Amino acid sequence: MKKKVLLTGATGMVGKGVLLECLDHPAIGEVVAIGRHTTGMEHPKLTEVVHRDFTDFTPIRDRLEGVDACFYCLGVSSAGMQEEDYRRITYDYTLSLARLLVQLNPGMTFIYVSGQGTDSSEQGRSMWARVKGKTENDLLALGFRQAFMFRPGMIIPLKGIRSRTRLYQFFYDYFLWLIRGIKILAPNSIVTTTQIGLAMIHCMLQGCSTPILAPRDIIQLSGIPPSGDADR
Repeated sequence: MKKKVLLTGATGMVGKGVLLECLDHPAIGEVVAIGRHTTGMEHPKLTEVVHRDFTDFTPIRDRLEGVDACFYCLGVSSAGMQEEDYRRITYDYTLSLARLLVQLNPGMTFIYVSGQGTDSSEQGRSMWARVKGKTENDLLALGFRQAFMFRPGMIIPLKGIRSRTRLYQFFYDYFLWLIRGIKILAPNSIVTTTQIGLAMIHCMLQGCSTPILAPRDIIQLSGIPPSGDADR
């Protein structure tokens, strides 16, 4: 039976990469993308749900039933943000959805896009790392059949995907050659949007031996070699 996947952050760089892989994958029959805005894409597998209040998903409860996996790709940069605001988006939004999902579909898989350097102790000096650490810890404790935390680090966007964060896109526009150079020297340190998407799908289908995945784990699970034509 084909899988039904819930996706957040589909208009962002990582989320769009995951969406494209889901739409192409034969094991997935439906993708329900929840966001404040539509992606502007049309596809037979894609169902879009516009929802404004990410602190309360009960109004769209019926759209969340029967889900096999949630690929949670919603996130913001912490640059210039106060901890309270960053925590609301990073922690409160995520747990609001996850707590409802685990009630409706306890046998599902939940995958969260975190970040390399996340502080699992929740005690470090870095604000974003503490908040991400608490988010990861609380997601893992919710009781999903499977829950995985992706810590991708530096990411190369493929298939024409662009970052919505201006600073990041500026860097990609002018310094992507440098990122590719680093990947040649350290092929397991940098992932692509395609590798993230495929790794999530494979996590859902076959599981993974570790709940926290570093770039090397993501690359291995994706099935795409760490270097070569697949990354170009």
